[in-house]
Amino acid sequence: MRKISSFLASGIAAGALIASPALAQDDPPPLNPADTAENATQGIGAGARPVGADWSRSPVAAPHGMAATAHPLATQIALDILKAGGSAVDAAIAANAALGLMEPTGNGIGGDLFAIIYDPKTDKLYGINGSGRSPSGQTLDQLKEKLGPDATAIPPVGPLPITIPGTVDAWFDMHDRFGKLPMTEILAPAITYARDGHPVAPVIAMYLDRSLAAYEARLKRFDFDFDNARATWFADGDAPEPGEMFKNPDLANTLERIARNGRDEYYEGETARIIVDYLREQGSAFTLADFANHDSEWVDVSCVAYRKGYELCELPPNSQGFAALQMVNILKNVDLSQWERGSPQVIHYITEAKRLAFEDVARFYADPDFAAAPQALLSDAYGRERFALIDPERATPAFGPGDPEVEPKLEGEGDTTYLTVADKDGMMVSLIQSNYRGMGGGLVAPGLGFMFQDRGELFSLDPEHPNAYAPSKRPFHTIIPAFVKKDGKPFMTLGLMGGGMQPQGHVQILINLVDYGMNLQEAGDAARLMHDGGRQPTDALAGSAADTVDIDNLGVLMVEPGIPIATVEALRAMGHNVEVETTGIPFGGYQAIARDAESGVYVGATEMRKDGQASGY
Repeated sequence: MRKISSFLASGIAAGALIASPALAQDDPPPLNPADTAENATQGIGAGARPVGADWSRSPVAAPHGMAATAHPLATQIALDILKAGGSAVDAAIAANAALGLMEPTGNGIGGDLFAIIYDPKTDKLYGINGSGRSPSGQTLDQLKEKLGPDATAIPPVGPLPITIPGTVDAWFDMHDRFGKLPMTEILAPAITYARDGHPVAPVIAMYLDRSLAAYEARLKRFDFDFDNARATWFADGDAPEPGEMFKNPDLANTLERIARNGRDEYYEGETARIIVDYLREQGSAFTLADFANHDSEWVDVSCVAYRKGYELCELPPNSQGFAALQMVNILKNVDLSQWERGSPQVIHYITEAKRLAFEDVARFYADPDFAAAPQALLSDAYGRERFALIDPERATPAFGPGDPEVEPKLEGEGDTTYLTVADKDGMMVSLIQSNYRGMGGGLVAPGLGFMFQDRGELFSLDPEHPNAYAPSKRPFHTIIPAFVKKDGKPFMTLGLMGGGMQPQGHVQILINLVDYGMNLQEAGDAARLMHDGGRQPTDALAGSAADTVDIDNLGVLMVEPGIPIATVEALRAMGHNVEVETTGIPFGGYQAIARDAESGVYVGATEMRKDGQASGY
């Protein structure tokens, strides 16, 4: 039990949870004026942490099964499915369906899904890419004609950023391969809560309020149909209040048809016809054939060694999973544990590694059916080459993409849910699902109860770019699940929500565990950093749209209040554009489960910045 105990017990001895006491201040100076509590309109989330304090709530341990999601009711649904004899995949689908109802700001069946599944029977990791494609009958020139002559990007709302929602198809593919219970039983809890109502959680209420304000602002700039969305979630003119009972009978009916009729209901049946008829009325080029032809893809999981026997595992493009692996490949060339966690040196190296990795994200990551990412991106040699570009004393004004022997905006408002489930047999599921920006593109087909994603916003309009819009193509994707191996054995699922924060968060969690000996809960509670800026996969490859001035290349380094002010000042002196962000909103939402290989005991952790819960039995 020694291994699992280390992930239960406090690991804050040599490396403090937030920072070393020597750097901590009881009464730190005021934060940046733009980031003071006075200007932080939403106080829910991370909040202000005690600087330098050794604190965190306990991880959860259980012998038979574990679930960690962004909503307590979804976690309980997953456990109920496990107790009824369902597999971890069954429980993950049930929780995901419930979260589409209970956390509509982060996910839903109008969006896409990615997952990594560990199957103990084969002792293998399986990856599934459940992302959808653009209309087969619409070319880039035709899209540009719809956008207008002055357009430089695809808008965040309306019919044009919609890609085929892949979640439901991915559910059934996962279930066909690893499921035990019938889908009618798996989807029943979400259907019941949708029809009878559930109390709105505090953080989700806050995000619903922010979403309504964002859509109201976009209605002043863009012409799109928001009436159905307003009727579904904001019927009385305002967002639901925390604790208010919320019902979505339309979603209940949709899920009921899917449970009864299977995958084809969504892609070929009554639901598909409603979707396509509505989208075409709004100006979309989708056809019923586009939906009928959609399918998910099983993909290979790639792993990169860090140190002490730990490997981080991610999915390949069109997701950004390789960005986390590239960061690991860079950072393993320096021993971060020689400095205290929260020190300027550690944050500097993490930030520069992110900037280097994301230059390659913007240059190479795209639908592999159209442009395969070079495998050399993950080589040790390339990691050393990129690491050598980091100045240990100063922020480098500008990085560019590398040349690994080969011939949109990530950061920002992408909202997501991550969940993880593990069962009594040792199956572990790492699943992430999203509608992308906010709740999605604002469009809701009449009577269906869910919003369509706006993931197509992440296509580039440069025809020479690997991520350029094309017919039947998947856009670049931000959402990524993760898995960790220890000494070659399956060890841990983890994920972290929030656009370009996700690969940065995966790496920070790994560093907290490996270099600073934190337990699962501490690793997520610790104050985070998030770098925003640099080249994007929506940019042109060359020309003015791709040219960035120094400030844009440097971007903005956001840190939470638990990072000592002395560190903030030192980073600024090194050339970083540092802002202290008090709301916790940019820093994502974390869930994780670790399993002891000898005892089978699970340890779970959830995200203090969300409403989440980790629980087991």
